[in-house]
Amino acid sequence: DVHLYSRFLIAIDRRGGPIVAKQTVKLAEEFLLSTDGIVVGLDLSGDPTVGHGKDFFEPLFEAKKAGLKLALHLSEIPNKEEETKILLGLPPDRIGHGTFLNSTAGSEDLVELVRQNHIPIELCMTSNFKSQTVPSCDKHHFGYWYNMDHPTVLCTDDKGVFATDLSQEYQLVAKTFNLTPSQIWDLSYESINYIFASDSVKLKLKEQWHKLKPSLLRPSPAASAYMN
Repeated sequence: DVHLYSRFLIAIDRRGGPIVAKQTVKLAEEFLLSTDGIVVGLDLSGDPTVGHGKDFFEPLFEAKKAGLKLALHLSEIPNKEEETKILLGLPPDRIGHGTFLNSTAGSEDLVELVRQNHIPIELCMTSNFKSQTVPSCDKHHFGYWYNMDHPTVLCTDDKGVFATDLSQEYQLVAKTFNLTPSQIWDLSYESINYIFASDSVKLKLKEQWHKLKPSLLRPSPAASAYMN
């Protein structure tokens, strides 16, 4: 049921500046009311070197007041602490990347703010590695947030551009950080809590996940023979 599970965010491209951002927010507000829950929020993305977060704060704040969810790319590149602090003041409903949002980058106060607000972080390992914002997969900040038991969601960023899909991202994370099938299932299951959908939709998705769990976690015949 596409209507039940598909939700869309309208993107604000940083390159368009605050004027276009305001126009985009107005459009998103109209769609929020006219699409019966299909358009649910806004995404702030685009070239992270362009503009400053303070220029987008006002239209994003208006969007939040109107009931739109906010998924904002933050700390995608280094030395963005000031901008990140400003936008965390909204606060966003999800953080995209957060590559340099960690205590080793001198962002202890920002990390604590993210943790206090329980803001989920969208993590894109292949994207970050291919974009060279992380030196290697094992240095990816997934481990930092996962070990803190902070809400994390695996994403592709753009499956076409980075030649990946969500299954590959789960496989890569499992291999890199030695996660068990059960841990991977938990990671996928918990991500349902952070989607922009109603409680009833989340409940239906969780029911489907539970129905699939026994078959997904059942040992293969080869593995069973090996254990015996």
